[in-house]
Amino acid sequence: MDLRLDLRRMHYFSTLAEELNFTKAARRLHVAQSALSQQIKTLERQLGTELVERTSKGCVLTPVGRAVAEEARRVLGEVAEAEKRVAAVVRGREGRLRVAYTRSARGGVCDALVTEFRNRYPKLDVVLQTGWTSHNVGELLAGRLDAAFVRPPLDVPGLACRIIAEEELLLAVPAGHPLARSRARIGRHRIADEPVVLWPRENGPGMHALITGQLWPGRSPRIVREEPDDEQLLLAVAAGYGIAPIPEGRARVFRIPGICLRRLTAPVPTVTLGLAHDPRTAPPAVQLLLAMAPPLVPASAPPGAGEP
Repeated sequence: MDLRLDLRRMHYFSTLAEELNFTKAARRLHVAQSALSQQIKTLERQLGTELVERTSKGCVLTPVGRAVAEEARRVLGEVAEAEKRVAAVVRGREGRLRVAYTRSARGGVCDALVTEFRNRYPKLDVVLQTGWTSHNVGELLAGRLDAAFVRPPLDVPGLACRIIAEEELLLAVPAGHPLARSRARIGRHRIADEPVVLWPRENGPGMHALITGQLWPGRSPRIVREEPDDEQLLLAVAAGYGIAPIPEGRARVFRIPGICLRRLTAPVPTVTLGLAHDPRTAPPAVQLLLAMAPPLVPASAPPGAGEP
C-alpha cells in the first residue's frame, strides 16, 4: 500500500463523497466523468481497497471510504489554511517586522504610526527597538532590521529613505540667559559665539551637519559639552552650560525647569524624520508600513511666530 496520496485525488474523492454521484461531482470539478472515475480507481489501487460502491442512483461510500473521506476533508482543510497563511506572509500581513525608533523622535509621528499599524495588522509581530540614526542604519545594512526611523539626510548607498515629517528646530536657552528675555525670533548673529551643548556627531552625521549648517552657517559652533540624548542635553542647558538646538517635538516632551525655548529668524531651521529600509531585503510588510505613513506636512510655525 502506497500512502503517499496525491492531493488532487484526495480533492476528487472528497467532492465525490459530498455529491455521491459521479456526474454531479465531475461537473463540480470541471472534469470529464471518465477522468474522475479513473482518479478514484487509482486512489483505490493505492490504498488496496474499495472506497465507493456504484448504485442505480449514484454511489455510496464503503466503511473505509467514509473514513478516508473524513481524513481527506481534514487534510484539504489544513492545506487550504496553510495556503492562506503563506499568502498572508507574502502580502506582508503576517509574520514578523523588525522596526527601530530613532531616539530623537520618540513619541509623535513614530509611535502613532506603529500603533495604527499594529491595530490594522494584528497578526504581524512587530518587534521594536530604539537607537541612534547611525546605529539603526548599521542594523539595516546588517539585515537585523527591516525598517528604521532615522534623521536624514542619509548618505548610504543601497538604502531607501522616505521623509514622513518635518518640524521646526528650536533653541533651548537657560532661563537666566539674555536670550531668554526676548519674545521675538532670534537672529543667528546673536548665537554665533555662544557656548553650545550638542549630541555627538557620530550619532547622526547627516542631521548634525544639517543643524549646524542652518544655525551657524559658514562657521562651526562653539561646542562646550556633548550629551548622549535630548533629556541630558536639556538638563545641561538648565544647569547653564550653554544653549542647545532641539526639535520642537522633543522639546515638548521634556518639561525641564530652568529652560526657555526660542525660535530663530528666517530661514526657519527645520529637521526631518525619515523611514528607511533596504529594498533588496525588506519584507512586504515594510511597504504596508510605508503606505500608512502620513503625507509630509511641515510642522514649522508661521514665520512671524515668536515664543513657542
